[in-house]
Amino acid sequence: MKGLTILNATLSRRRQIWLTLLLGTVSATGPLAIDLYLPALPQMKAQFMTSASLMQLSITSCLVGLALGQLIAGPLSDQHGRKKPLIIGFIVFGLVSLAIAFVHSIALLIALRFLQGIAGATGQVLARAVARDLFTGKKLTRFYAMLNTVNGVFPIIAPIIGGFMIRYVDWQAVFILLAVIGLAIALAVTWGLRESLPVDQRQSGGYSVAFVAMGKLIVQPAFWPLILATGLVYGALFSYISASTFVFQTGFGLPPQTFSLLYAFNGLGIVVGSNLPGRLAKRYTNRQQLTGLLIGAMAVSAILLVSLLFPANVWLVIGLVLLLVILIGALLTLTVTVIMDRATQNAGGASAVIGLAQNACGGIASPLAGMSGSSYAAMASMLFVCSTGAYALVRYQGHHMD
Repeated sequence: MKGLTILNATLSRRRQIWLTLLLGTVSATGPLAIDLYLPALPQMKAQFMTSASLMQLSITSCLVGLALGQLIAGPLSDQHGRKKPLIIGFIVFGLVSLAIAFVHSIALLIALRFLQGIAGATGQVLARAVARDLFTGKKLTRFYAMLNTVNGVFPIIAPIIGGFMIRYVDWQAVFILLAVIGLAIALAVTWGLRESLPVDQRQSGGYSVAFVAMGKLIVQPAFWPLILATGLVYGALFSYISASTFVFQTGFGLPPQTFSLLYAFNGLGIVVGSNLPGRLAKRYTNRQQLTGLLIGAMAVSAILLVSLLFPANVWLVIGLVLLLVILIGALLTLTVTVIMDRATQNAGGASAVIGLAQNACGGIASPLAGMSGSSYAAMASMLFVCSTGAYALVRYQGHHMD
């Protein structure tokens, strides 16, 4: 801990800004791999001659890869440092993205998306771990908020770029762009990121020891309810992400470009929400914020469910979804901060468990949210179930920690 304090104190303001931009971009693997091609889903569905559920399975397979990849990258980084796994992960991410641009089979697309997720997982898990290497306490909360702000820019610009691209080029160009981005990030990490985990603080004894140490975190009463809670919050986010393109484009008839702007505006809502915990920290504890925001998420999702009983109103749905993504942005910052701040050792393993829970829940929620096709019934149901489940877990964890 002393080493962390010294390292924290030596970071200049300029260095912190660079770290925020670089790690925010690195951690945006998920949004880049998913949000950029969302506007192209209807086009891809037609070209592959498949169903909406199978196209959504390409989202799920990427999320499953992102989840499993965390279990590889996290423990390995606790052993070998953060930088090398990041470089290797993004080189593979770029090459797999390029391969996807040449597939003609939905089965092969789904398989390659799984590999793309495994490679991209290094960005998500190690950005959190690097931040934990450098910061603790309120500084960690503020840095995660800044990371989420930078990260939140990508859901804003990615669908706009994707929607613009498919007006002029086929969907394959989206994955060529992802390949370029992956290889560019690998170069940026190579030349612009210092190793944050000193050799004397690394896990020894091989991968199995690091993996067991990560597993021990899961069974602790202080961790597992919060780990599942952050997973459910992420599940709520991906219930919206995976279903929104069909709900708003097919169900409500919005054109792809209008949907892209709407999706970008909701991405801005996530950015706003991510910064709420830092602003509320002076008046409320993390526990109070978690409880209050989850109650708000349950209430808004309940209203969205009730609205199904009345004639569909696109503006009402848009407004309620915006409120929900703001709350989700705040809840993701809070849950991750609380968990990582408790992880005084094995930050890579702790980050991996967070990523596993988040992407696993996101992968499960995505196809379920699309079960009602162009209706938002399944999406609304999943949003309510996820927020209610997260609230129950946070209450359970608080009760057993008192």
